[in-house]
Amino acid sequence: MTDGSTRPAGRAEPVLRVEGITKRFPGVLANDHISLELHRGEVLGMLGENGAGKSTLMNIIYGLYTPDEGEIFINGARVEIHEPNDAIRHGIGMVHQHFMLVPILSVAENIMLGVEQTRNRLFLDEERVIADIEKLAAQHGLEVDPRAIVEDLPVGDQQRAEIIKALYRGAEILILDEPTAVLTPQEADDLFVIMRSLTAQGKSIIFITHKLREVMDVADRIAVLRGGQLVGVTTPAETTREELATMMVGREVLLRVEKKPATPGEVVMQVRDLRVRDERHHMAVDGVSFDVRAGEVLGVAGVQGNGQRELVEALTGLRAIEAGQIKILGIDTTNAPPRAITEIGSAHVPEDRHKHGVVLGYPVEDNLALVTYHKSPFTQGFMLNTKAIEAYARRLVEDFDIRTPSIETPVSSLSGGNQQKLIVAREFSRDVKLLIAAQPTRGIDVGSIEFIHNNIIAQRDAGVAVLLISAELDEIMALSDRIAVMYKGQIVGIVDAATATREQLGLLMCGAVEDAELLSAPAD
Repeated sequence: MTDGSTRPAGRAEPVLRVEGITKRFPGVLANDHISLELHRGEVLGMLGENGAGKSTLMNIIYGLYTPDEGEIFINGARVEIHEPNDAIRHGIGMVHQHFMLVPILSVAENIMLGVEQTRNRLFLDEERVIADIEKLAAQHGLEVDPRAIVEDLPVGDQQRAEIIKALYRGAEILILDEPTAVLTPQEADDLFVIMRSLTAQGKSIIFITHKLREVMDVADRIAVLRGGQLVGVTTPAETTREELATMMVGREVLLRVEKKPATPGEVVMQVRDLRVRDERHHMAVDGVSFDVRAGEVLGVAGVQGNGQRELVEALTGLRAIEAGQIKILGIDTTNAPPRAITEIGSAHVPEDRHKHGVVLGYPVEDNLALVTYHKSPFTQGFMLNTKAIEAYARRLVEDFDIRTPSIETPVSSLSGGNQQKLIVAREFSRDVKLLIAAQPTRGIDVGSIEFIHNNIIAQRDAGVAVLLISAELDEIMALSDRIAVMYKGQIVGIVDAATATREQLGLLMCGAVEDAELLSAPAD
């Protein structure tokens, strides 16, 4: 393991070197004298907890932030980068987690935005741009139709368009920010092939991810940040996933979820032929049916945007249902209000914790009582029993390891992981029969993920029916007993988690149902 800035004798000057990069925000030291190198033709993996400083460092390199201290060198020469145009001029391109493409324009129109080519100084020369794109695509294995409208493309093709956009502007260094977050396993594998093709041709890549398996598969070196500091640089050959997790968190982390075989009981939730529209009045959930039984985890897998969010909102009373029926413990909850669904015995860990999970301006103690404040012992007559609320909050803060200065601290002051722990504490501490957990570990660190996973399994083992919706396939496979896959608003298959493979699930996630069935068919 090295400190990131020491290179072997005789090795060529790095294409990118940062020295002593420091960035402060009010009350936060986001980057603390970070020094790091990127070499020609390598993939440098960048790991770290949420808030470790990865994004801040990359935003400094790309010119979105200006460092308070430190220097940046490109091919040994010190450079000043004050905005993205400076970074682009120095051969740095960035593909953001949320694509920066205009949906209604074609791939070619998106790629030429800001660097338009003209004929006769009057007319856009789109055909010339298309020819250049096709040449770049063939050179780097980035197959995409330049004439296609972006909103009509699958996410894998949109990502290729983003990479071509950076290469079209002359990028020799590519920063990929969580590039597999919205990809199927097959699309992720395709991306890794593209990354290897790029580095084989001399490009250099910084690969930001929180997926330990991926960084071990594709990175040449791995840099780990914790608390704004670089804690070490290593290689896949010199480390393990467990050691990387320990570097990220600062303590030993159990990556595997220990669980006994499920013993499913009665049907707790029954969903039949559910149809739900999205904000644009498109049918986002189109004829979905399934059951969730006591003592089991039914996982719902799928690439983001295939109706999962609308499904959860319909089940929890947050979105109107056009057709179909939902029953919880035999009670019809179709289009019932959220409180009525909660009162039956349902708990909800929402996808958007700020919108549906907490009141940011309220203190920790009030947020922990949000669902039950109107019940005894928290209410006496028409008055809140503040002592009971305080005692309850103190117990949950200790039991669920919520890191907060006090129970009077506004939730807005807590880290994302601790906000998520607060929601889990509130929902898991009630006597519930059904738990609906949507993206329960999104944007939180490895240590908090371990904690939440263990608590989900504890709920299952206590006889709770658990519906888990997650875009993280590793999470779905680790926690689920059965896995339902959503594609274009429909459940295209339900498989046994014990025998399901990533390849089979990936095929279902992109709608290749017949191919997935062939994988699961017994050999002749």
